[in-house]
Amino acid sequence: MCSRYSLIGFNDIGDRFEAGQPPAGFPPHFNIAPGSTNPVIVRNERPASVMMTWGLVPHWSRDIRAAHRPINARSETIAEKPMFRDLLKNKRCLIPASGFFEWKTVWSHKTPFYIRVKDDPVFAFAGLYDVWHNPAGEALWTYTIITTDANALISPIHNRMPVILKRENEKRWLSGDLSADALREILAPYPANGMEAYPVSERVNKPGVDDEGLIRPVRGL
Repeated sequence: MCSRYSLIGFNDIGDRFEAGQPPAGFPPHFNIAPGSTNPVIVRNERPASVMMTWGLVPHWSRDIRAAHRPINARSETIAEKPMFRDLLKNKRCLIPASGFFEWKTVWSHKTPFYIRVKDDPVFAFAGLYDVWHNPAGEALWTYTIITTDANALISPIHNRMPVILKRENEKRWLSGDLSADALREILAPYPANGMEAYPVSERVNKPGVDDEGLIRPVRGL
């Protein structure tokens, strides 16, 4: 499960994803949690940055208060589950990120780790999105992050990881039809040798804490 991530290089999103000027007023965030509103890249005529809420609300939900809002979708089953299979065809998105957190459990103690791509300060998770409308016609844009099996770096920490797209696959993910073979290739775990992970402060356990100290290594663990 991916339940926290960071986005530090927000001002670079427009150039990085060729998505035009991103929405203004979004500072660096070091502890993005479910329910927050964040930039997501979608494609219409061309890539564009849209602010969306993390936790998917299907467009067919009758009561938003009772809606199940998954923050993750398993890559192995998205083509089968009714909530995701139609979105897989025409509502794929990129979620810009600088890193993410995962917790390693030893006995009953959980140690948070910060995990990032070594040579890419802003990368993209593969995601799905939907747009729900209330009776007045107002739109709520929401998204979910796709997960896959953990690679060799992350598997000692957790058995799952978010799908991190290789740069050459970002445009493929956004545009056009994808065969089953192409999906398996694109949604495969990111290579372990291109990533790094290290323990960080347990302050990240609190969603309201959001500062640069959360991504600094904690030594001696």
